[in-house]
Amino acid sequence: MSSSGQIVHRYVEVDGVRVFYRETGPADAPVLLLLHGFPSGSHQYRRLMETLGGEFRLVAPDYPGFGRTEAPAGFTYTFDRLADVTEGFVTALGLERFALYVFDFGAPVGFRIAVRRPEWITGLVVQNGNAYEDGLSDAARQFIALRREVPGDVEQIRGLLTLEGTRFQYETGASEPARLDPDSWTLDQHFLELPGRKDAQVDLALDYRSNVARYPEWQAWLREYAPPALVVWGTGDPFFTPPGAHAYLRDLPQARLHLFETGHFALEERLPEIAPLVADFLRGLA
Repeated sequence: MSSSGQIVHRYVEVDGVRVFYRETGPADAPVLLLLHGFPSGSHQYRRLMETLGGEFRLVAPDYPGFGRTEAPAGFTYTFDRLADVTEGFVTALGLERFALYVFDFGAPVGFRIAVRRPEWITGLVVQNGNAYEDGLSDAARQFIALRREVPGDVEQIRGLLTLEGTRFQYETGASEPARLDPDSWTLDQHFLELPGRKDAQVDLALDYRSNVARYPEWQAWLREYAPPALVVWGTGDPFFTPPGAHAYLRDLPQARLHLFETGHFALEERLPEIAPLVADFLRGLA
């Protein structure tokens, strides 16, 4: 890691998966584990890492099927397996106590780990990461209902895996689209076009229903362990709507909630406002 805030890039072997990760910050600083969303990777956090890395230790892995992580042939792409590999990654790095930053797919991965290893979690930052049915838009519900055996459903999923579909996820709901860096969705699409990646994303999309089934379990974990929490949310998200942000207050009434007029990838447009909130939150965990 780097004490100056400079990001380093490494691989670690976890159960036959060569996991790529980014890391920055002092070795003895409070740790924030950054779990990325779809269809992105750890690169979505690079600006946040550059901003906070002088004070905190930030670690961001790529899941199997995303970014630069290399999974073996025959890997089973389910959210349980993503959590298995991410849990193994945490163990391989020797992280014993850390705050979780969960966004989009990072929520089902992160909450699985939190339920398995509650002793690891010092706090929770949620950014457009759903754990309540309240937050599912009609479009999200329709997507979750897709089935492999239904004619045309797989084709609908593949339609989201195009450059147009990826760009849509960034631009929809943004208040000032000119502030978005087009390199973000271009890089996402580069990785999506690698051999086997779209098949992996279809498998994960069809498994998304397993996350909704676990919402009550995750909510029970929130009530039992009551982690300090910061919830930041882009209100123009076409998939995860603001009621999903407010729902966290049912189980975590002391959570700090901040809504921003932006889209799904809120950090792309609102980093100057969100980064100080994350820094203050992490300082309060010390």
